[in-house]
Amino acid sequence: MARMTVGQALIHLLEAHGVDTVFGIPGVHTIELYRGLAASRIRHVTPRHEQGAAFMADGYARASGRPGVAFVITGPGLTNAITPMAQARADSIPMLVVSGVNRLDTLGKGLGHLHELPDQRGLAEKVALLSFRIEDGAELPAVLATAFELFTTARPGPVHIEIPLDVMGLPAPDFTALPVAARPAPPDPAAVARIAAGLAGAKRPLILAGGGAKAADAELRLLAERLDAPVVTTVNTRGLLHRHPLAVHASPSLKSIRALLATADAVLAVGTEFGPTDYDMYADGGFVMPETLFRIDIDPAQLSRQPATIMALGDSAEALSRLVLELGNGRSPGGGAARAAAARAAAWGEIGPKMQAQVRAVEAIRDALPGALIVGDSTQPIYAANLFYDHDRPAGWFNAATGYGALGYGPAAAIGAAIARPDLPVVCLTGDGGFQFTLPEIAVAAETGAAVVFVVWNNRGYREIETSMRDAGVEPVGVSPAPPDFLKLADAYGIPAERIVSVDGLGPALRRAREAGGPRLVEIAVE
Repeated sequence: MARMTVGQALIHLLEAHGVDTVFGIPGVHTIELYRGLAASRIRHVTPRHEQGAAFMADGYARASGRPGVAFVITGPGLTNAITPMAQARADSIPMLVVSGVNRLDTLGKGLGHLHELPDQRGLAEKVALLSFRIEDGAELPAVLATAFELFTTARPGPVHIEIPLDVMGLPAPDFTALPVAARPAPPDPAAVARIAAGLAGAKRPLILAGGGAKAADAELRLLAERLDAPVVTTVNTRGLLHRHPLAVHASPSLKSIRALLATADAVLAVGTEFGPTDYDMYADGGFVMPETLFRIDIDPAQLSRQPATIMALGDSAEALSRLVLELGNGRSPGGGAARAAAARAAAWGEIGPKMQAQVRAVEAIRDALPGALIVGDSTQPIYAANLFYDHDRPAGWFNAATGYGALGYGPAAAIGAAIARPDLPVVCLTGDGGFQFTLPEIAVAAETGAAVVFVVWNNRGYREIETSMRDAGVEPVGVSPAPPDFLKLADAYGIPAERIVSVDGLGPALRRAREAGGPRLVEIAVE
């Protein structure tokens, strides 16, 4: 029997690390990576663009909690995937991007080879957390173990591996997958005890929950109740403490939420980097760091960037559990729910009637399809709901309108999410402008049967940008690209579609789509 090649060994090692799906477009520079794929247990999904491959990997990761994996070719394949990698880095999403690269003896010489870059790995490592080049097949087990351990024990993000053309087909040495740690190191008990003591002495404590806490719903709920503390959730944490009286599902960029923070005498920040897209969305400089601030974060770099009174390095769920134990029976209710209710009411009033109407559109999706994953692009209802919205399940609301802010994210990411979780309703909420960035990816939904409902908010252009231009006294230019007939396009791809003229029709349309199964498109014609 012929010895396995390096490309085949990669597939076997990915299987050993639990990978069941790869998103990729094969090319002459990755043929050897595909040699072992047909006989493996790994499903291959072919997007229509490499950007779509990596966005699908992102959506898959967010929906499944496991790393998303993309295969791309040398040069343009990797550069097309750079945008999704940047989004994944900004949002701490575990993503493995495997690319080819030209022969080792040609790299960096500018000889004009097909798909040549001056320094492909140098480009990737500016965006990826780690970038590796496999020059010897014996390196594969350790490199993959390093990547998968990062995904489970530290702040995750994209990892890149490139394999030269002349290495992929070489006979692989004997190999076996190396074990990886499943959890990060526990937080320092002394730091947790000091935070507990500081919180116990506070009269008006408050909790800020960021994306790093999205898997800690039960622990956060217990701690909030022990402290009788309102919990402000950032965009990537919406869905935690759904309808809980202590929950404040509103942005710290709002003046009303900043006022709530200003009245707190101790603030616990869990898994949040204090990024401007959460805390200073309007770039008005009005967010003020709390004077007494306790921080829990898995990333030492984040803790060093924004020091606090007391800091604990570690996983959010474990640190919160230890805090609950340290606090014992906690305090008697004494106003936390009232503070939270007042902040919610003030935030709702602050966003105003126009955004309230857009939030109600998102709520119509949530209420029509309970437990759905709502995957958003940069469009008006997403902006509004990022300011104020309570989703009904943890990790069920995510979009690219914060952090890196990649337009066109939604359709592909929703397909990846649906492939990861075929048991859940999945809705992509996108605008007519953003939808056209990655529109061909709906073919993948039709091809795979991914039951995504693509809800297109069609206001015939980039209306949010047009408004911003007018507000700045700039005559709008370039903000009215004419949309196509989305229903005809959906029909061309074999996807049933319908057009509605008001949000009132959205709930029934979504229920019809869910009952029918498979992908569907619903266009809302917005005046």
